[in-house]
Amino acid sequence: MKIIAGISSTTALLFLLSWQTSQPTTAFVAKSTAHGLQKHAASFFPTNVDIYENVRFSTALKAESIKITMPALSSTMKEGRVVSWLKSEGDAIEAGEAIMVVESDKADMDVEAFEDGYLAKIITGEGETAEVGAVVALVATEEADIAAVAAGDEGGDAAPTPSAEAVPAADAPAGGAAPDFEFSQLDMPALSSTMKEGKVVSWLKGEGDSVEAGEAIMVVESDKADMDVEAFEDGYIAAIITGEGETANVGAPVALIAANEADIPALKAYAATLSGAPTPAAPAPAAATTAPKAVPKAASPASVNASAGGRVVASPLAKKMATEMGVDISAVVGSGPGGRITAADVQNAAAGGTPAKKAAPASPSKPKHIPAPGVIAATPTARALAKKAKLDLASIEGTGEFGRVTADDVRIATGEKKPVRKTAAPGAPAPIEMPEGLVPFTGMQRAVSNNMVATLDCPVFRASREIEMDAFNALYQSVKPKGVTVSALLAKAVAKAIEKHPIINSSFRPEGTFFNKDINIAMAVAIEGGLITPVLKYANERDVLELGENWKELVGKAKAGTLSPDEYNSGTFVISNMGMFGVSQFDAILPAGMGGILAVAGTQEYIVPDKQAVLGMKKISKMTVTLTCDHRQIYGADAAMFLKTLNDIMMNPAPLVK
Repeated sequence: MKIIAGISSTTALLFLLSWQTSQPTTAFVAKSTAHGLQKHAASFFPTNVDIYENVRFSTALKAESIKITMPALSSTMKEGRVVSWLKSEGDAIEAGEAIMVVESDKADMDVEAFEDGYLAKIITGEGETAEVGAVVALVATEEADIAAVAAGDEGGDAAPTPSAEAVPAADAPAGGAAPDFEFSQLDMPALSSTMKEGKVVSWLKGEGDSVEAGEAIMVVESDKADMDVEAFEDGYIAAIITGEGETANVGAPVALIAANEADIPALKAYAATLSGAPTPAAPAPAAATTAPKAVPKAASPASVNASAGGRVVASPLAKKMATEMGVDISAVVGSGPGGRITAADVQNAAAGGTPAKKAAPASPSKPKHIPAPGVIAATPTARALAKKAKLDLASIEGTGEFGRVTADDVRIATGEKKPVRKTAAPGAPAPIEMPEGLVPFTGMQRAVSNNMVATLDCPVFRASREIEMDAFNALYQSVKPKGVTVSALLAKAVAKAIEKHPIINSSFRPEGTFFNKDINIAMAVAIEGGLITPVLKYANERDVLELGENWKELVGKAKAGTLSPDEYNSGTFVISNMGMFGVSQFDAILPAGMGGILAVAGTQEYIVPDKQAVLGMKKISKMTVTLTCDHRQIYGADAAMFLKTLNDIMMNPAPLVK
């Protein structure tokens, strides 16, 4: 399988099927396993019986043949592109054997034959596109019938005509016909199940550069993380349609790749007819070279982040902060993955390299004028504005000469104008600059916002309980030197409680309650610019030491923005822990598609009666947890019994480390 969108096709397959219900895999789906898990296709695929009844037909020469149609490899796929045929016309094929590679809207996948036979005719060639369900090839059941099947599509149940070129002219706006030579179109990929649009963070290749299949050519910001996008064919970057910092919908063209370098100028002209592409400028005349050159600036410190073309790999927030703080981002050394510049790098550069501004000298105080009793000094405009706004001039402090009320003073009093900040006195601390104005959402923030709105359709209830933590805390102190974190130990305890109450691990379906076989604990983690939920898979079965190591790895990937889709969207139950912030109690919002989420607050100390104590009192630690459930399939008694079991486990936690 090929690598596409910065992830392997195996990982992409896991991601594609992570939200789909389990059904028997059809013959059209490449059977694949990963990490020992058998993945299944979604229910929208046809069964083998359906395929058999719809693809067999007889030609005019009575030769029986089988249609190979374009399969639906994802729930959003409308058409597919034949990347390559693994068999040629006349070759024998066997059931289960891969015969072609199809590029869907998610990834490249092998398509297998579902019956034995001979490939009689290829209708959709390599590089061509066909709609889902369209016939792409004909298979003869007998070798002697190959010629008859290949010729038999002219009458009767004829196969569809071949689809358009790799980038059909119909997709282009009116007025721009696709060039008549080989080229490919790079579209905005879907990097997650919730992604609707992507932002081009940076182009790793410039126009005119050569690219190879599998080579990273751009970095895209999705609603989850920044990911490299790789080329799927060799060629040359002819035209970049979506520039750095610009956004495009999933599936929209972002660049054109020419197969031959000589075709680059023609593709640039064609790109100008596509949405958002500027018309290529004519080359400057040679005489322009005689213009005086600008004086070069002093060389800045060498940066590992600037490529040969002058491009800098940095997070969107880092670029925004560098612009606002006046920092030359090309001189900043990045500390992120692959030398990527982060917001913290920009802040450090600004703190260490920007000289403090000198405080402006205090303005001389204005002479005071005390008007006669009952007289309010104000300009005529100020009086008119105050009368219109129905304000008492006596309540407005004047800033004009001799304390006169000005028009700006009235506008400030009405809120029409913001007051001018006073200059700090010499030696006084500088005022704190607070953020102001609209800051657009990042892709992750927009995804979180949309997911929160989606929760409004779910009827929920909440149940809280105090849990004694002395035994759990003692156990944690004993395993902490081995690298076990509180999160890993807590996930293990919750997973063991779920084993006894599987309804808590379920999710709602219109047809009934869907029970998840695996117990995968998703733990909410706050990262720069958003929130994500790395998943500890099979938490009830794994050792706490293994869970601790896995959790540290997941948190590191989350902060670096390198989590794979399967590592953050495969959870079956969610834990939101804010105990480390000293929160005494809170409610968590139930994510869409989940049955329950547990809000974990901080540990607090209490004095309680104890007959065995010297003074009849003792000190204990308690923690408040709140369970939010989907009330459509989980009831109050279910939640209460789950919390009781969790309390018993936390008070006797020794089995968690066995």
